[in-house]
Amino acid sequence: MNITSELKGKVAIVTGSSRGIGEAIARRLALAGARVVVTARTIEVRDERLPGTINSVRDAINEMGGEAIAIACNMQKKVEREALVEQTLVAFGRVDVLVNNAAILVPGPTIDYSERYFDRMFEILVKAPFHLCQLVLPGMIERGEGGSILNISSSAAKHPKPGQTSYDGAVYGLNKAAIERFTTGLATEMFQHNISVNALSPDGFIATPGQMFGRKYSQELIDRAEPVEGIAEAAMTLVTGNPQKLTAGIRYTSDVTEEFKLNAADIGMDPPVPN
Repeated sequence: MNITSELKGKVAIVTGSSRGIGEAIARRLALAGARVVVTARTIEVRDERLPGTINSVRDAINEMGGEAIAIACNMQKKVEREALVEQTLVAFGRVDVLVNNAAILVPGPTIDYSERYFDRMFEILVKAPFHLCQLVLPGMIERGEGGSILNISSSAAKHPKPGQTSYDGAVYGLNKAAIERFTTGLATEMFQHNISVNALSPDGFIATPGQMFGRKYSQELIDRAEPVEGIAEAAMTLVTGNPQKLTAGIRYTSDVTEEFKLNAADIGMDPPVPN
């Protein structure tokens, strides 16, 4: 496959990239010339319902002519997040793009929701992206070459209506809503440094192995599932767009149309007010 040059010389960390959305984004950024750090917990397949490992994704990227390394990281552990960034800097010397995609979803009603699972969800979905931003942003700022943070969100962040069926529960929704608010706030802080910060959600359901694992969905919903390639292409658009215009957005895949992609540098979006 032809490797293009949009991200030539750039280094991208994509969390949760052993399969699903993260794998698709890692492959897409590699096709644009980025040196990609594939990271997740999975270094070997333990359940056939959850195929893919960081090593298999790394190998696939390298075999197609891209450049990738694999670093195992449990996003629930602060020390492993620090090691991830340290090892990336040793290997590549910089981080230009951070895609916070790693996630866990433990559905259940609030009334008897386990504190253990609540803390685990919050650590992975909110604290880990926050912490990784703290680790990579100083380098981006010091180099003065800009950069990009992309947080993968979900329609679960939207306020549901009474009587509406919820597949994910209130706890998952509150975590995704928190990361969206963090996105817009961080974007205002980073605007003066030419670093874009965006959140991206699928338009609808994506039947990734992780999404399907341990849960049952109607066949009608599965038939309407959105392909991972769509959100990967939207991610590519956001991390390569003009950071003075394509920032502070909470966007869905359909928002990033072909016209939007081709004219991203010229769209007259109102940028956030810098501090």
